[in-house]
Amino acid sequence: MIWQTSRFAIDLSQPRVMGIVNVTPDSFSDGGQHFSAGNGQRAALDHCEQLIKDGADMLDIGGESSRPGALPLPLDEELGRVLPVVRHAVALGVPVSVDTYKPEVMAAVLDLGCDIINDIWALRQPGAAALVAGHPNCGVCLMHMHREPQTMQAAPMEGDVLPQVLSFLGARAAELQKQGVRADRIVLDPGIGFGKTVAQNFALLTRQRELLAAGFPLLAGWSRKSSLAAVCHTSLSNVAQLDMMDRMVPSVAAAVLAVDRGARVVRVHDVRQTVQALRVWSAATPS
Repeated sequence: MIWQTSRFAIDLSQPRVMGIVNVTPDSFSDGGQHFSAGNGQRAALDHCEQLIKDGADMLDIGGESSRPGALPLPLDEELGRVLPVVRHAVALGVPVSVDTYKPEVMAAVLDLGCDIINDIWALRQPGAAALVAGHPNCGVCLMHMHREPQTMQAAPMEGDVLPQVLSFLGARAAELQKQGVRADRIVLDPGIGFGKTVAQNFALLTRQRELLAAGFPLLAGWSRKSSLAAVCHTSLSNVAQLDMMDRMVPSVAAAVLAVDRGARVVRVHDVRQTVQALRVWSAATPS
């Protein structure tokens, strides 16, 4: 199984770890840690290099927070945050993904050599699908999101979440293929936490293999999500105050479970720990 991207044909016969590089002051997990007025993008550039040393197979760079309630970021501000980091990352020898829904940002990062467009809107913004379809080889990750970041947790999905997610992702992939994008360029993401309840998120993990029916590789993004905190603590009242590092072990556990149930890419903050855990999983898994 190959994920074709701009510069790399990524072998997905073994699970791959995508390291998260948030170039934002307000991401739910590590906002400001790798970007601030005081350090410019230097911290983000260093973080890219550290994640690769820790074993990341690819990097995912994002300049706009998609946490619940986050407001849209002006185009020029997102470009200012992301472009210097992408310019540096594409020289590091691993595939580079950019987390954006804006066609203008997509065009700019692809011009710099970005390999993958990772879109929480699944290319539903005007011009986004056409732009990706017009590129000869870039990879794309299509994610399911209920509503939008401003409202997704105010009114989460209702009913059995899995068939709804499967139907949406299958339809988006089919539409992209109609526009000329080859199937080997497409990966799907069920969108853990994006407009879903805690129970629905775990239903997606429990029944994750059913999502393989769409016929595309799966990316799982459980890292440091609030659903993990919710099941690890007796009261939700302390979730907001929970130190994000306390979510590391649950995040690694969820990543391993996701891989065991068919995910080929896991998007994580804690790269070194996830890589180690997957080595243990691989050693115990029949070839």
